[in-house]
Amino acid sequence: MQRKILIVDDEPFMLRLIQHHLENAGYEMIKARNGREAIEAAIRERPFLVVMDAMMPNMDGFTALRKLKEEPATRDIPVIMLTANPHKFGREEAETSGAAIFLTKPFSPTQLLEEIRKHVLDIEAQKV
Repeated sequence: MQRKILIVDDEPFMLRLIQHHLENAGYEMIKARNGREAIEAAIRERPFLVVMDAMMPNMDGFTALRKLKEEPATRDIPVIMLTANPHKFGREEAETSGAAIFLTKPFSPTQLLEEIRKHVLDIEAQKV
């Protein structure tokens, strides 16, 4: 199974933190810094999962999520949305936009890895 994950965040520290933990768990990383880059990278690279921040410059994560779900090449890729401001970008908006999971920052890397593992198991179960 492909183990490529697209991580999208405008904060370099958060990109490095997520990258460190996911690479240590055996995943390959693709990085983007905003929603526009995320859409381009998802179409080009076809990751099996996207982890994306909600608040970013140029195009926020929810706009990018909706565009990913409209695009035939990317509509089936599960997206985990992250936000530091759940009052502005909440769980309901994440779910109606098509997010598979919604996590509030700060989150533990263990929690993120657990959610990713659940999705890997779900994806593998659907292939059987």
